[in-house]
Amino acid sequence: MRLADVEFERTERAVVARVTGEVDLSNAASIGAAMVDSMPNDEHRLILDLSSVEYLDSAGIQLIYQLRERLHARGQTMALVIPSSSPSHDALRLAGLSQHVEMAETVEQARGSD
Repeated sequence: MRLADVEFERTERAVVARVTGEVDLSNAASIGAAMVDSMPNDEHRLILDLSSVEYLDSAGIQLIYQLRERLHARGQTMALVIPSSSPSHDALRLAGLSQHVEMAETVEQARGSD
């Protein structure tokens, strides 16, 4: 099992958090904390790129909902990058995430909707 890694890139229009590996109960809280800590107050948008996530359990889905709420409370928005070919796409679709979080196939698409 390869636990998740997160890399951050601050662009002109957003912070992009690229997650790779597996997100589960053992690491979801620390990933969420790292994302919130990496979002400066003057930034308006987080793009959460899950394209390279190999596994995402219910703790990972809960992390996304909680992250959206924390950012919203700070006046910030979030977009989720999850290609339809991703192993986690169906789990997120079944969890109804697309009704609550903007979803895109690519980071470029998510950036274009700022």
